[in-house]
Amino acid sequence: MQSPHPRWKMARDVERCIGCHACSVACKVENDVPLGRFRTKVYYLDEGTFPQVKRSFLPTLCMQCEDAPCVKACGNKAVSLGADGIVRIDNSLCDSDGNCEKACPYAAIGPSADDGCDKCDFCSHRLEVGMEPACVETCPAEVFHFGDANDPASPYSLFMSKHGNETTALKPEENTKPAVVYRDHNNAMEQKIPKGQVH
Repeated sequence: MQSPHPRWKMARDVERCIGCHACSVACKVENDVPLGRFRTKVYYLDEGTFPQVKRSFLPTLCMQCEDAPCVKACGNKAVSLGADGIVRIDNSLCDSDGNCEKACPYAAIGPSADDGCDKCDFCSHRLEVGMEPACVETCPAEVFHFGDANDPASPYSLFMSKHGNETTALKPEENTKPAVVYRDHNNAMEQKIPKGQVH
């Protein structure tokens, strides 16, 4: 029997990523992310010597960690993990001390334009009306597989039933239990994601 409460998760099939940055642009437009800031960022890595060269891509965002360092670091309880698995910020409680940003191993949280903090929340306002996050809807290469992990028919669950044993978390040594997993990413690219500062 399906749970009445959603548990939102995402799997990314990075082998399909073409580095178009559509996810980053869609996120900025949908969430009015300030100039110079990103909630979603695509990293790339060039390897080899011409003519034997290869470019790898790694789209990143908030990992919506079950054991979230940002939640623990916030003394004002402005950052919290919801029952639906999404980490959200209540800027009415935020004192902008930056402890959440310093604690994040994924460069996913930082100052907002209005003396608070800003991060991906899986486009919660879209989920409330039955829509997918903007990055998921916009991706032309079907990299994103998003849905309710409690629903066996969701795109996330269907992808995981087929490829779950091929997926891994970014920076597993951080032990954050992220809700976002990756298939076929280049592990060397994890070093490009700064810890303790926003993208």
